[in-house]
Amino acid sequence: MAGSKTNEEIEKALQSLYRKAFGKVPEIFIPLRSDGSARKIYRLGNPGRIVVGIYGPDPLENRAFLEFSMYFKKHGLPVPEIYAEDTEAGVYLEEDLGDVTLFSRIEQENKDGVLSESLSKTYRKVLDILPRFQEQVKAGMDLTHCYPRAAFDRQSIMWDLNYFKYYFLKLAPIPFNEQKLEDDFVRFADFLMEAPQDYFLYRDFQSRNIMLRDGEPWFIDYQGGRRGARHYDLASLLYDAKANLSPETRNELRDYYINAAGVDRRDFLQHYPAFAYVRIMQAMGAYGLRGFYERKPHFLKSVPFAVRNIEWLLNNTEIPEHLPELMACFRRITMSVRLRQFGNTKLGLTVRIGSFSYKNGIPLDDHGHGGGFVFDCRALPNPGRYPQYSKKDGRDKPVVEFLDKEAGVEAYLSSVYALVDASVQNYLERNFTSLMVHFGCTGGQHRSVYCAEHLAAHLRNKFGVRVELSHRELEKK
Repeated sequence: MAGSKTNEEIEKALQSLYRKAFGKVPEIFIPLRSDGSARKIYRLGNPGRIVVGIYGPDPLENRAFLEFSMYFKKHGLPVPEIYAEDTEAGVYLEEDLGDVTLFSRIEQENKDGVLSESLSKTYRKVLDILPRFQEQVKAGMDLTHCYPRAAFDRQSIMWDLNYFKYYFLKLAPIPFNEQKLEDDFVRFADFLMEAPQDYFLYRDFQSRNIMLRDGEPWFIDYQGGRRGARHYDLASLLYDAKANLSPETRNELRDYYINAAGVDRRDFLQHYPAFAYVRIMQAMGAYGLRGFYERKPHFLKSVPFAVRNIEWLLNNTEIPEHLPELMACFRRITMSVRLRQFGNTKLGLTVRIGSFSYKNGIPLDDHGHGGGFVFDCRALPNPGRYPQYSKKDGRDKPVVEFLDKEAGVEAYLSSVYALVDASVQNYLERNFTSLMVHFGCTGGQHRSVYCAEHLAAHLRNKFGVRVELSHRELEKK
């Protein structure tokens, strides 16, 4: 048994293993960061033969990683080669894949959730390889070394749900009814178990566990892998909190995976949002354990991103199962200003501004919090009554000049600016991410378009926020 060892004992064991494997005493010995793991990681060796040395206090976890590594390597998957191991000491040597991770690339190149073309290409490479890992169960992979369970079964799911409850909800604190939440957990687990389970579930398939060497992806930290549904790993990658992918990017990559894996889109999407939720819940449990309980504040920096991901799921997806108390907990999380502000994280506010015709109904907010402003422009002078403006809209110079000359228009917009500015300032302070503002008039062509365009320019100039501008009736034409 490896047991718990001092740093001196670990270093001696790794140096001895290196000498046995390569016939030399390592001249280089550098500790590496291991984040929240109990393992100790080092880079060691000599010029021309640098390796990574790992000490793991749990022999069963070590065995899972070593057996999976040898199996994946044999079947042509890009994982580190295992050079040597000392089971008694709990140490092993593996191939050095460098220091560049997918996450480090994201930090450099991801702008407001929009990937560079190079980074988008890398994600697609990753998603081409993911199905190859997942199909290994059907190819005869031996799962007897899985740790701590052989499958992401009902027991595993309930562990994750209660991990979320006890380490996040209770410590945040987010109020809930214990019995009602437990009832929802049972129904939620039942629904997740309906998805096909005959795949290798990597378990921690996220950007920090994907190394990039010469631009190609390599994979580490799959020791928690087990049999399960293929949805989970995709959700792990695309809802990776601090990767901060935009919803549009997530959806594009999700669809790319569906095509790459050759799965039925409708069947896959039926359960996919639920697996996104359960993965976020597992991650938030970890943030709570490390951040709230162990008082390591840097783990809480991911919480605002996870809150935003939950908010998007609430507003844009549905689960066919009735889970009232769980969904109420999610809503309470999204409304917590405190949770949105850990680590001085700035999520960025998007103001969605649009014009419409009242004849065709008021637009709904299908991206944000279900609120915002709707302003009625029908009391303003109407250029549409004059033949010279009938075929133009509120962006055209003659219409703009017509409305600019009307004193009532200037007073109207000043009042609009005052109301919207107050909300924008408040949302920025509270780290809310979405505000809707719509202008309506008779035809959705002149006055509403003019006002929407002017508000967009005003907010960009005053606050520098992201503005998405749409003109419903013009876009129909």
